[in-house]
Amino acid sequence: MIADFLSPHGFDVSVERRGDYAAKRILVELPEAVILDVNLPGLDGFTICRTVRREYSGAIIMLTARGGEVDEVLGLEYGADDYMSKPVRPHALLARLRTHLRRSTVDEYEPSQPISVGALTVDPTRRVVQLHGKQIDLTTAEFDLLKLLIDHAGAPLSRSEIYQFIHGMRYDGLDRSIDLRISRLRKKLGDDPLKPKRILSVRGTGYQLSMES
Repeated sequence: MIADFLSPHGFDVSVERRGDYAAKRILVELPEAVILDVNLPGLDGFTICRTVRREYSGAIIMLTARGGEVDEVLGLEYGADDYMSKPVRPHALLARLRTHLRRSTVDEYEPSQPISVGALTVDPTRRVVQLHGKQIDLTTAEFDLLKLLIDHAGAPLSRSEIYQFIHGMRYDGLDRSIDLRISRLRKKLGDDPLKPKRILSVRGTGYQLSMES
């Protein structure tokens, strides 16, 4: 159904119904993006994501019939860039897919200089993050979020602004994916979740990267 919907919108879509085959095909074919169902025969989507993430840099959007927060946390933990609960609204999926692909294209053709804030350095061209000179491994979505924060260092960004950037659509006021991504990013940057010093929570607004990061 998803393939039938995406094909007329200019996508070359290939379908794999078995999880164990999918993991091999992703690493061999290196598609621009993967829409990954959690419940698959042979190998589940979480395991596939975790298996391919280190060698596959394209966008991974996970789909699941289970809408629980635990599943979303697992998906982000294993390296997914996005997470949608089924039944998926086709046009919402299309918007998110286009956003991820557009962002990777801009990064590829618009090289820019590394940006440093305190001990934190982000290199947009190489998509590399260093903290105190040590490289930090981030997923594509985590890097994009950190890049957004560092571009606006010292200024608060609302959840709506972050959501629009990450997903390419308006924030519905209910989705907690931004908070989960911030939590994961803080963890990887060694930021105390109870008293964060790098990524600050701005009450009633959203988040802000400290100028002393």
